[in-house]
Amino acid sequence: MEILIRTAAVYFFLLLLFRIGGKRSLSQITTFDFVLLLIISEAVQQALLGEDFSVINAFLVIATFFAIDIGISILKQRSKAVEKVIDGVPLIILEDGRPIQERMDKTRVDEADILAAARELQGLERLDQIKYAVLERSGGISIIPMPEAKSG
Repeated sequence: MEILIRTAAVYFFLLLLFRIGGKRSLSQITTFDFVLLLIISEAVQQALLGEDFSVINAFLVIATFFAIDIGISILKQRSKAVEKVIDGVPLIILEDGRPIQERMDKTRVDEADILAAARELQGLERLDQIKYAVLERSGGISIIPMPEAKSG
């Protein structure tokens, strides 16, 4: 029973940390982020298994993670409030070519991130060509060009 409680505690602690850490898609992960994930995974492995490295213990940990994940997905389906807490909501970070600095600072997104998304997704080169930049729940940035920017 201890392994189930320990696994659930680690899961929710990591969920909280990554939620606080902000949105970032895998395509935006830096080398530092990757190294951090590797270190976290090693620390978590030790916290989860303790001294018991048996296959049964590993199966219990994995099954508990899956059960929690399925439970959370069911909760998110049934409650929009839970979904907002867990996944967040899309956030407009630029409007009419003007960055909303407070939101950008809070989400740790800068103008270079917006311009990179604008180039990749729409072929736009300047902020004034963007009607909206939206930080999606997944961590990606969606770009909606100004009406005249599409044709020119």
